[in-house]
Amino acid sequence: MEKLQVAIEKAREQRESGQQGPKPRGKAGSKAPTPAIDVWQSAATADIKPRVARKNRLTSFNGGREAGPYDMLRSRILQQAESNGWKRIALVSSHSGCGKTTTAANLAFSFGRQQDLKTMLFDLDLRRAGLAKMLGLTCAHNMGDVLKGEIAFSDHAIRYGSNVMLGLNDGPIKNSSELLQSQRTLEVLNEIDDTYKPDIMLFDMPPLMASDDNFGFLKNVDCAILLVEAEKTTVDEIDVAERQLAELTNVMGVVLNKSRYTDGAYGYGYGYD
Repeated sequence: MEKLQVAIEKAREQRESGQQGPKPRGKAGSKAPTPAIDVWQSAATADIKPRVARKNRLTSFNGGREAGPYDMLRSRILQQAESNGWKRIALVSSHSGCGKTTTAANLAFSFGRQQDLKTMLFDLDLRRAGLAKMLGLTCAHNMGDVLKGEIAFSDHAIRYGSNVMLGLNDGPIKNSSELLQSQRTLEVLNEIDDTYKPDIMLFDMPPLMASDDNFGFLKNVDCAILLVEAEKTTVDEIDVAERQLAELTNVMGVVLNKSRYTDGAYGYGYGYD
């Protein structure tokens, strides 16, 4: 992976300085051009077990009827992102237990079926390693190491399928608030954006009421989606959370999670075998 990072840096330097690589020679025996390194395909791959997906309610894992709600959410996200020119999207809840990380994991599978898009999902709920546990994956480092510049993202990233890249954590990270608010974090995200050129960047963020981690970071995203829990999140909590988010970034919308009354809401049975 060190060689990959060196190659990436060299390519970036050439691009910035306007240098061009060697041109191909058209005759037999001539030297062929060196192919560009595909930073997506060079990443480590995620092996997500079906039993883990079933256990953790990852209903979008296999697609089909069960993935309907998440596929519809994916489509709404893409429509609004395209209309507004948004790429960086934070997933935020007003309090813990709203199913935010479950939604983030399911969206990873749903976006993965959109083969013409490249999607990145980062776990920036740095006080716990919820997304890695949800997916049944392990990693040697964490996003804190990446954001501090101690580990290159190319040495940490895990690819799911051909077009979804994950940035996970191996455990809780100290001083998460200070880290997320730092200028270095923005610089690293910009570097990742420039290198991998994703179409969509999703950020699994901490609950708004739990800490101040969101307040310094959300200026770095284009918009946020607020997840609320049916029959638990109060109207007043939703109102406060919406107002807080609106002060920090654009609010893409509110998603009601854990609702027991969904029969027919997503057209179940229509178009499925």
